[in-house]
Amino acid sequence: MNTFFNPPYSEWENLCKRPILPSEDLDEKIETILQRVRLEGDNAVKEFTLRFDKVSLECLKVTNSEIEFARLHIPQELKEAIAVSAENIRTFHSSQIQSESPVETMQGIICWRKTVAIENVGLYIPGGSAPLFSTLLMLAVPALIAGCTRIVLCTPPDKNGKINPAILYTASFLGITEIFKVGGAQAIAALAYGTGSIPKVDKIFGPGNQYVTKAKERIQKNGIAIDLPAGPSEVLVIASGNADPDFVASDLLAQAEHGEDSQVVLLTDNRDFVEKVNIALVKQLRHLPRAAIIEKALRNSFSAVFNSIHECIDFSNFYAPEHLILALDKPEDYTNRIKHAGSVFLGNYACESVGDYASGTNHTLPTNGYARSYSGVSLDSFVKKITFQHISKEGLQNIGKTVEVMAEAEQLIAHKNAVSIRLKKIKDGQ
Repeated sequence: MNTFFNPPYSEWENLCKRPILPSEDLDEKIETILQRVRLEGDNAVKEFTLRFDKVSLECLKVTNSEIEFARLHIPQELKEAIAVSAENIRTFHSSQIQSESPVETMQGIICWRKTVAIENVGLYIPGGSAPLFSTLLMLAVPALIAGCTRIVLCTPPDKNGKINPAILYTASFLGITEIFKVGGAQAIAALAYGTGSIPKVDKIFGPGNQYVTKAKERIQKNGIAIDLPAGPSEVLVIASGNADPDFVASDLLAQAEHGEDSQVVLLTDNRDFVEKVNIALVKQLRHLPRAAIIEKALRNSFSAVFNSIHECIDFSNFYAPEHLILALDKPEDYTNRIKHAGSVFLGNYACESVGDYASGTNHTLPTNGYARSYSGVSLDSFVKKITFQHISKEGLQNIGKTVEVMAEAEQLIAHKNAVSIRLKKIKDGQ
């Protein structure tokens, strides 16, 4: 990791650029996949699965026998861990249920909102070198709480045409039965447009590589809803000089192991602390099985030393990290200064891994600076709000003149007439 000392504001934008893996003609490739799946359905999906995942599939849907096999071959300890995580996620997201009371904006005019679940949702779960069954929990549990009618799951198969047993068990544990062996951009296309096997959904959730992210961006432009732009994972740690360097190093390494294009950032007001963390990184890295991936991610990462923790927070707000860890003695004193972050972890013992798996908060979060304008996935992501209003005769008489004046000023006379005709009949006693 490179280290920068008091980088001036003029350099912040360049420092905050996220790494991008080289890919020629990404837009063109994704557009080809989307259009072929849209026109050719299952045949295109199977062809792309053979090309990208190196497996030929007769049937895209996971069978009941495959689900049962997974149930029988998952260790009891993992089953219990999944149950604890699911319960914590359920508890946190259930607290987000809101009921809104009707409001009388003017005498005779009552307005209110109704919360309605999005009927059909698609969940994309990465399943390559890191099968993210935890992401399935993060997405499916709030979808179930919201009351989504249909939950469709897509996840890539291995070279034997199998889905990771932990993903299948988690889906079964949650009651999800529509599971398809499809990954990459072709999975996003299938969920967006529907195929012979895979149903079309109303909104698509889930992280992925740059191909998945680009596919989600493209279908969103075509009017199909997505959760948020979720690209390569990232963490930013703000640490004081008396923080534990082993703790901080472990958090940086945990995030770096997601992928070569992940980025980790350390900010501190103490020069010596950076060197302590670097030593801890080398020591811990030796024992990690994904060391090769981590080393590449660290080349795209950096540390920066500022004059104060306040300056560190200013830089963090500019960076807008997916995950923010405040490894400080009194982190609560700084929370009001946090403006842009996906999820914040307070104190030396709030490791980001806990949020990834089991604390209850959602780990599907905005990356690449999108925390400036996006929230992470929540219960609200799976519902929509419909407004209602009831207007009585008295209400229309109270507000009618206001609408007539405004409509005439905009030269929309038919709008004005819709009010005027009613007011005249009220006045005439009709």
